[in-house]
Amino acid sequence: MVLRKFGRRSAHRRSMLRNLVTSVILAEKIETTEAKAKQIRSITDKMVTLGKRGDLHARRQALAYLLDENAVTKLFEEIAPRYEERQGGYTRILKIGPRRGDAAPMAILELVR
Repeated sequence: MVLRKFGRRSAHRRSMLRNLVTSVILAEKIETTEAKAKQIRSITDKMVTLGKRGDLHARRQALAYLLDENAVTKLFEEIAPRYEERQGGYTRILKIGPRRGDAAPMAILELVR
């Protein structure tokens, strides 16, 4: 796994990633920069894998990472059952071109249907 620093200190970077993963689970689709999308893709896939396990320990691990209890509930009750037959690759990154203000490459990260 490549560690991208995003020009932030470790605590801020961890908080940002936790916020983004929580948002992906709640909204099932977010628009962010390509670098951030690539970084949170693997974390989001790991959260879905925890949801597929479905036991108490997995739920507590998800609660320790995600910032919202509603996100954990949605992950375990709605999202994980959708991917029971799938062996990975729960997210998709769609590149959408540069951002208007600073020309940063943007992407949409979404959960695969």
